[in-house]
Amino acid sequence: MNAAQNTSLSLPIPSRWGLSTNIAGRPMVMGVLTFDSISGNRITGTANFRGTPFQITGAWDENTQRVSFDTPFASFSGLLQNFDDPAIRIRHLILSGKFLMKAPSLQAGESGEWVAATDIPLTGPPTNTGGLPPVGAFLTSDLLYNNQRLY
Repeated sequence: MNAAQNTSLSLPIPSRWGLSTNIAGRPMVMGVLTFDSISGNRITGTANFRGTPFQITGAWDENTQRVSFDTPFASFSGLLQNFDDPAIRIRHLILSGKFLMKAPSLQAGESGEWVAATDIPLTGPPTNTGGLPPVGAFLTSDLLYNNQRLY
């Protein structure tokens, strides 16, 4: 990502994200989300839960910073945000939103919240350093870097 892109938040492609979901505030499943390509506003990749990768397809809207995608068992929608840490020159990217379980899942019809995070080098001035990122950003980073058995 170059300095010009650094001031406009975008979804990095390809990218890997730690993913955590919960229903009614109770953890449901954790895994790894990958975005492999964007063509127009169509996005493709995989969601890997418990060692099983599922193909995902969905949409990315650069203007609103919104993503939506489907796995065989759930539909996800969310918003991209960032938190820049200039001390270590890292931009934390955070996707968060809602999901709805669908058939053939035994939990079809139930909904919950999800958060996914990744980080990229901060190559220009920080754009968002206020406050702290959601706690899910730290959990999902741990999924990517410290827990090899999830992917």
